Amino acid sequence: MMREVDEAGEPRFFGAVEAGGTKFVCAIGDATGKIHAETRFATADPVATLSAMRAFLEERSRALGGLAAIGVGSFGPVELDRARPRYGFIGDTPKPGWSHTDIAGPLARQFSCPIGFDTDVNAAALAEHRWGAAQDARNLVYVTVGTGIGGGALVNGAAIHGLMHPEIGHIYPRRHPLDAGFAGACPFHGDCLEGLASGPAILARSGTSLEHLEAQHPQWEIEADYLGQLCAQLVLTLSPDRIVMGGGVMSQTRLLPLIRERMTHWLGGYIDRDEIRSGADRYVVAPALGTRVGVLGALALAIDAAS
Repeated sequence: MMREVDEAGEPRFFGAVEAGGTKFVCAIGDATGKIHAETRFATADPVATLSAMRAFLEERSRALGGLAAIGVGSFGPVELDRARPRYGFIGDTPKPGWSHTDIAGPLARQFSCPIGFDTDVNAAALAEHRWGAAQDARNLVYVTVGTGIGGGALVNGAAIHGLMHPEIGHIYPRRHPLDAGFAGACPFHGDCLEGLASGPAILARSGTSLEHLEAQHPQWEIEADYLGQLCAQLVLTLSPDRIVMGGGVMSQTRLLPLIRERMTHWLGGYIDRDEIRSGADRYVVAPALGTRVGVLGALALAIDAAS
């Protein structure tokens, strides 16, 4: 069972790092999910960024008597197999200069404590399961739609790890009839889901972001259809109890009802469950933790690593 205090009865503190491709958020928190100190800075080159990360954790933890564990939710792809020599590394990523960067190793050596390391989306799924919109769901998927598209999946409360980790942003949806001429924006696959429905794909196709397009613009229909296909595929493959959809693109609140409608369309009546037929508004939901989901996910990884 997780202890909220150490053997002397003092509160335990945990380091948390949301390692994003755009920004890093570093924090010190406790087992209740309360954040006691936090900083954020733009993601620069690996040396400067990781030095700033370690300096914050070192400075802020010194007065607390050290950290029980540190959790890192990282952009990817990442190596999650502890038996492999590059465990804790970022793999081949489109983020310039970050491929094959070791994140977990230097933290373990400097702080001599357990390190919880996972994808940013698996961490976000864990946070929503523990403190957010999926507390009553044993099995869930957290999807982020922004600069990229990613998904983290929990089964019985534990993140899915296998050959690597889920990369649902790179599946191939059926092309929408209004989108036949768009080549896609993914540097690896062209017209995979990320290449068709991410923020950069919307910009490349329409010349602006979704928030600046009128409600009648076909981009709304195209975006909802692709993300509705994703949700239908998740229902049919992972059968989650809930799907939580976050990220910058999903901040446009009128998009979520459109996605639910297209999910139902693509399922074609095959799934005869009330959650789909009449309860989709409670099945595909927005995050409850908002912009805090990433750092709270990292905190959850740290808490679990210390238990």
